[in-house]
Amino acid sequence: MKETWLDKFMSKKGLYTSFWFIAIIMVAALIYFTANLQKEVPPIAKEVKSASGEVLYTYDDVVAGKGYFQQFDLMDWGSMLGMGAYMGPDFSTEFFHHRAVYLYEHYSMEMYQKAEKELTAIERGAVKERVKQDFKQQTKLLESGVTYTDASAAAYKKNVEHITKMLVEGDKERAFPGGVILPEEAVKIAAFVDWSQMVASSLRPGTEGKVGEERTWSNNWPAEPLVDQDTSYNNHIVSLWEFLLLWALTIVVIFLSYEYLFKKDENETLSPALKITSMFASQKKLLKYIPIVSLLFVVQLFLGAYIAHLYADPTQDFVVSQSLLPFNVIRSIHTQLAILWVAVGWLVGGLLIAPWVANKDHKFPWLVDVLWAALLIVAVGSITGLYMGATGQMRETWFWLGNEGRELLNLGRVWDIGLVIGLVFWFVLIITLIKKSATNNPLVGTIIWSAFGIATLYIAGMMPVHKVMPNFTVDDYYRWWVIHLWVELTFELFAAGVIAFMTVSLGLISQKTAERVMFFELFLIMMSGTLGVGHHYFWQGLDEYWIAIGGIFSALEPLPLALMIVEAWKNQREQRREGTKNDFSTPFMWIAGSAVLNWIGAGFFGMVINTPTISYYSHGTYLIMPHGHVALLGAFGYISIAFLYMTSRANAMANGWVWNDKLSKLAFWLLTIGVLLFALPTLIIGLEQTKAAAEMGYYYTRTREALGQMNGWMWFRILPDSMMIGGGLLIFIDLFTKTFMGKKA
Repeated sequence: MKETWLDKFMSKKGLYTSFWFIAIIMVAALIYFTANLQKEVPPIAKEVKSASGEVLYTYDDVVAGKGYFQQFDLMDWGSMLGMGAYMGPDFSTEFFHHRAVYLYEHYSMEMYQKAEKELTAIERGAVKERVKQDFKQQTKLLESGVTYTDASAAAYKKNVEHITKMLVEGDKERAFPGGVILPEEAVKIAAFVDWSQMVASSLRPGTEGKVGEERTWSNNWPAEPLVDQDTSYNNHIVSLWEFLLLWALTIVVIFLSYEYLFKKDENETLSPALKITSMFASQKKLLKYIPIVSLLFVVQLFLGAYIAHLYADPTQDFVVSQSLLPFNVIRSIHTQLAILWVAVGWLVGGLLIAPWVANKDHKFPWLVDVLWAALLIVAVGSITGLYMGATGQMRETWFWLGNEGRELLNLGRVWDIGLVIGLVFWFVLIITLIKKSATNNPLVGTIIWSAFGIATLYIAGMMPVHKVMPNFTVDDYYRWWVIHLWVELTFELFAAGVIAFMTVSLGLISQKTAERVMFFELFLIMMSGTLGVGHHYFWQGLDEYWIAIGGIFSALEPLPLALMIVEAWKNQREQRREGTKNDFSTPFMWIAGSAVLNWIGAGFFGMVINTPTISYYSHGTYLIMPHGHVALLGAFGYISIAFLYMTSRANAMANGWVWNDKLSKLAFWLLTIGVLLFALPTLIIGLEQTKAAAEMGYYYTRTREALGQMNGWMWFRILPDSMMIGGGLLIFIDLFTKTFMGKKA
């Protein structure tokens, strides 16, 4: 039968070519949009003054305030333009709402000589129009300068008093002990927050006066009923297109998978399952990584339980005084530990696999010890810096040795540089060995090069290297380059390579089939994950087109994840059908679990929040938590754990030790059921917050009053958190005993 264009496309060569074709297009598009970045970001005014001529603050004050905001890690307590933690206020919305409330009182007295609460409905409508005029017509965010009405200038001064008191004295109701930030530092932070308030409330030039097209720099986020600010029709239509595309293309992907990818060729032969009789010297040196990585995971889980308790009861200490373990500091350490233990676990996997592929060891195996020592120094130094920087003990050196105060990318710059050097050193160790391999192995190549991409992408979040980025929007643009392009791009490429390598190594599918499936996944990941970063951009000051770009491509992100779960399920079915012994059943269990939780966390929970309409109201709420936790742990944490078990299993096989899966299976199910149960209360709380944002405005959503109504669900987290801690402890105990206390068979 004549070969069709679809046959050519779905061949290994066709998929490989398509991957590079779509990669070049997507990267070129991202570079183009980045080159135009400065044309669309909100400017920082040279000065902000009142109509009577009083200078309220300057450009330098805003930049200094941003530095203090980062130094004291306020993004791990509250949020800025909705991005950050959920314990404290959203600072932008706080200033926006308080300014509006003040203006209502001011113009009520000016227009009707009575308090706002005494107004009739008609009078209140007139006052609202006057307040909207102040916000939308009389306040213009321009680089040359901003002139506030005297009323807005007075509102700003009230906001300065409010935030200074909150930051200096603390906010006990929201787990902020205070006693660290100085009054003069708080005043500078107020200038930065007020700039963000103008991003959220003032109109983008060129949209004023156009019916249906008027929008703020943040594309009308947040919802604020006091000035009739709400989402637009464009968000709804893009959301509709997302669902239509996802529904149609999911059918296409599944059809192509079963029609072309999962069909066995008649003459197809499986590679023999990996058998280990000895370990190379460099591989033996990996054993010391196992307890460190698994212990970091356990510590992260305990810290997660600590901050969960503070979420439920922020006014009370939990075991230790909040003055010693402040919420924002512990949250930053909690998130950074996740990055560290996952990344180091992946390094272990690469260093384990490379000698098998090359069938030879490194010339200098002791370099693996050097890398271990370097990573240990970075881990200890960075965690110490996170604590000391945010608690005001590194006022002169916080940027270099403390914390950068940017959610999820929080390490001090010295530790940033150390981590990148470690990752590049690891890459050099691997690539110098792999390139000597007798055969070209695309599966291993994908693992190694995607990991190198993870290292190089991290550099994007370090610009400029020597100082704080002045403009928050530009800074956050590149921060999302790291976070999103890690999780939805390079991490997914890595996961695809790992799943393919493992299934071939275990003798479940042929290398030919695995490569075809992997290249199709790489094509889908590159197509969806690159410009999908846009769904993080439309409320932080970038232009409206990011809503459509980010929305449409975000809809495609579950497609490769669906393919991974189908592949994992099929491989397990093949394994049972063959009835052959699988020496690596434990690592494969974690790999299969990764594919499932990847789809649930990144695919299902990702689509819960990714559509622009829902994203508009759920931004900065608990509804983000199920997506973030299930996706990160399942998709990437499980792969790290799989590599630890793979290393331990190889060591046991080489030594002829007994291997029992019972404890590892118990740990797997405790952790898996625990993280899925964790998603339940956070999903319910997030849905209620999203409803409140749509009906009452975003400001109310972030108050303790709103969250207090769902306190039962807050305390429900004791169950899943305990299960996850139990699972983590069992993993540590199981790996330690299997690796260092093995018994001869």
